[in-house]
Amino acid sequence: MNHKQFMRNDQFNFIKRQVQQLVNGHGTVNDERVIGALESLSIERVVDLFTDITDEHKEMLNKIVEIVDKEEAEQFLLELESYVIPFSKPSEQKLKKLFPKVKKLKLPSEGLDYHKMSFLSFDDIGTKKRYIIAPTPKGMIGLSGTYEETNIKQICAICNRLTNVCMFMTKTKGDGIGTYTKKGNYICRDITDCNHHLVTLDKLVEFVENVK
Repeated sequence: MNHKQFMRNDQFNFIKRQVQQLVNGHGTVNDERVIGALESLSIERVVDLFTDITDEHKEMLNKIVEIVDKEEAEQFLLELESYVIPFSKPSEQKLKKLFPKVKKLKLPSEGLDYHKMSFLSFDDIGTKKRYIIAPTPKGMIGLSGTYEETNIKQICAICNRLTNVCMFMTKTKGDGIGTYTKKGNYICRDITDCNHHLVTLDKLVEFVENVK
């Protein structure tokens, strides 16, 4: 991580959403007072995402109020992307540590964009297993379960939006010896898309705790 990277992927997605709302506002509202209020609210929400940021970063974020059209929005977001902290790519050793019980662990495919990730997920199509690595207050956690394709739209337990989902089933040890508890959660079928729509880590942390 270099010194200028200070925001997570979900925070970038949140800012992106604010930018889109501003562009929409400029395109549909003629009242300057309404636009002014929209800009004030946007910058307040964006700055509130960060507990301590440098003046340089604050200045960068303040440019959001100068955005009027789609072109300016794209330029701003392009510049902002270089401030995103990429998800830490796990080594093979780290993966084995996170999933100690998996004998033949399929590794994530090459060429994944770790800059646009809040969590890492990869599937083993042969065994219909899905592996998820997610940050929690206690550090990185590895979850594994089976996934079943569905033809329905439901609310994803991770990004909290109505989308095409799969059923992610996990098995955890029960209270009695040899007993297991099965849990099912609807999560995005397309995990890249899920990462692109995550605007807070709250639901992700909740999902991990629920599965664990």
